[in-house]
Amino acid sequence: MSILLNRGSRVLVQGMTGSEGTFHTQQMIDFGTKVVAGVSPGKGGTEHLGLPVYDTVAEAVSATGADVAAVFVPPPFAADAIMEGSAAGVRLVVCITEMIPVNDMVRAKAMIQRRGTLLVGPNCPGLMSPGERAKVGIIPNQNGKEGSVGIVSRSGTLTYEIMQALGRSGFGQSTAVGIGGDPILGLSFSDVLELFAADGATELVVMAGEIGGADEERAAELIGRGYPKPVVGFISGRTAPPGKRMGHAGAIISGNTGSAKSKVEALERARVEVADTIEQIVEVVARQLRPPSGS
Repeated sequence: MSILLNRGSRVLVQGMTGSEGTFHTQQMIDFGTKVVAGVSPGKGGTEHLGLPVYDTVAEAVSATGADVAAVFVPPPFAADAIMEGSAAGVRLVVCITEMIPVNDMVRAKAMIQRRGTLLVGPNCPGLMSPGERAKVGIIPNQNGKEGSVGIVSRSGTLTYEIMQALGRSGFGQSTAVGIGGDPILGLSFSDVLELFAADGATELVVMAGEIGGADEERAAELIGRGYPKPVVGFISGRTAPPGKRMGHAGAIISGNTGSAKSKVEALERARVEVADTIEQIVEVVARQLRPPSGS
């Protein structure tokens, strides 16, 4: 099992014919993802990477039965691409694009929420379910190792590093999800935690947050109400000064709100063990899960 993706997911790529779309679509195909089409306005009727290209998402969905859309579209057009996927009836949109105007994302999020479309991102690395050979986004293929640890992170780099460190120690992933670091996002930490709670393949969840916003605190409240699986926490940006944006657009502290201290304290109140380093994440996971086979 997995969350959000499985081996039967049928993926279309918006912006597939661009350089980034081309490279990462090929990586998804190489991983085993069932990519069925590309969408590039004006290029309908052609082929790219051996796949049909359509002018609109609606045409691609009608012709191929695609149910997941990956967005590799420039920032001025990305919010419209998200809404186009939702309007065409895909169940999940994964938006990799960063620097989308906030007002555009407010409009897009309101629309997809009305339609019940799930959104991962924007400004995210996407997600990967190694056991299902399914990936949408830019997580490096070699980082995926099948296992029972669910990962949810705001940072793409942290997602990669945690996957790699756990994999080297024999702990693979059920699904790894990078939710993104922008102020306006689709799925939150709490949303993904609830999906992991219902996933029989996930035994433990690693939640890697960062400064800014209150999403980690809200997730801590959910965990504190009786989350059914162990959660290991990690908060980056502990030395960031108040009022200074660090990395992601959403990584800014206002007073005590959004500080690393407030997030760590919230998680500890929920009885989540919070690691200080990636190495400590591995140590905590090793204590909480049975030893990997062959160890």
